[in-house]
Amino acid sequence: MHHQKQCNLTATYALLKQSKAWFPTLHDLVKRLGGSKFEYYICHSSLSIRTHAITKISKLSNSVPILVTMTFIKLTLLAMIIAFFSVKLSCAHPGFRFGRGGHHGGISFGLSPEFYQFSCPQANDIVMSVLEKAIAKDMRMAASLLRLHFHDCFVQGCDASILLDDSRKIVSEKNSGPNKNSVRGFEVIDEIKSRLEEACPQTVSCADILALAARGSTVLSGGPNWELPLGRRDSKTASLSGSNKNIPPPNATIETLITFFKRQGLDEVDLVALSGAHTIGVARCATFKQRLYNQKGNNEPDENLEKSFYFDLKTMCPKSGGDNLISPLDFGSPRMFDNTYFKLILRGKGLLNSDEVLLVGNVKETRKLVKKYAEDESLFFEQFSTSMIKMGNLRPLTGFNGQVRKNCRRVN
Repeated sequence: MHHQKQCNLTATYALLKQSKAWFPTLHDLVKRLGGSKFEYYICHSSLSIRTHAITKISKLSNSVPILVTMTFIKLTLLAMIIAFFSVKLSCAHPGFRFGRGGHHGGISFGLSPEFYQFSCPQANDIVMSVLEKAIAKDMRMAASLLRLHFHDCFVQGCDASILLDDSRKIVSEKNSGPNKNSVRGFEVIDEIKSRLEEACPQTVSCADILALAARGSTVLSGGPNWELPLGRRDSKTASLSGSNKNIPPPNATIETLITFFKRQGLDEVDLVALSGAHTIGVARCATFKQRLYNQKGNNEPDENLEKSFYFDLKTMCPKSGGDNLISPLDFGSPRMFDNTYFKLILRGKGLLNSDEVLLVGNVKETRKLVKKYAEDESLFFEQFSTSMIKMGNLRPLTGFNGQVRKNCRRVN
């Protein structure tokens, strides 16, 4: 409010208020990019630019016909606003710039860690405060939120489509084979969104909330932190078929896993590093039952399972029924984000087939990486961070695409 009061005292502010009538389209553009900070940004433009423009306008208004004066005012304001925003918005929204090569008439957009620097600087603090309580209450929640981000990004990009409920126009991804009775954490996302809407209305997207929650969950579990590019917008659609088709199954072979990841522009290094997220969380009996009782269609267990581990799993995952019973993916340190997951795979104690094949699937690159990450936790952390950033950049909606949902469960 202090800045706005200052601004109200300047001739610049009065002229810009008039520009709403002169340049409604430009004004809408600037409002959309700058949000509620529109007047604030304009007020903090270069004093020399404002003074020069106002001086010229004042002189002209006394010496030339009003029509000419008005035309010049319009052109001066237009040049002033464009020049100002080309500089200032590169700070407020670093992915924004005027110029050639853009996707929207000379304007291009991208993700940036500073995207909410001015529009909602407290965004990450709000996310972390909600996460701390949620994870303290439910130890599984960190893994669940990490998984939500993964399952979102692999279906039409990182656009929060996974959060949409069924409606007249939406067939929810929550009902797909990989997600039904499996993905969770929606109430935590709702709580984060509610808190952010109170602090910064219609500013932080649900897609960015998923990315922030995934990083926060990793950090709160003892894992790495990373500089997270932001600026994603939310989809107006969901894809049940895409969810059924693009999320790798837990019984996948190494060839299938590589194919699914390459389809997303991710390589073998990303595959192994991101699989390391299984260092926290649990899996349902239904996802590994085949390994215990009928791995190759011959009613025999997977020969790669370490014997004592195999017998332990049988006691909690019966041959018939019990599909929703759960087991830790990393029984060595199920609450800690560390490299124990890779150490267990080397000992034949990877829970899912998709875990074990990273080592025994006859692909040199993945086998080598499992061994490297088992030996060097810092190397795993570094690559996990890099791969999370890469995954988080899968086909994001930016600029004028999509929207910022007010409620993550439905389109505005």
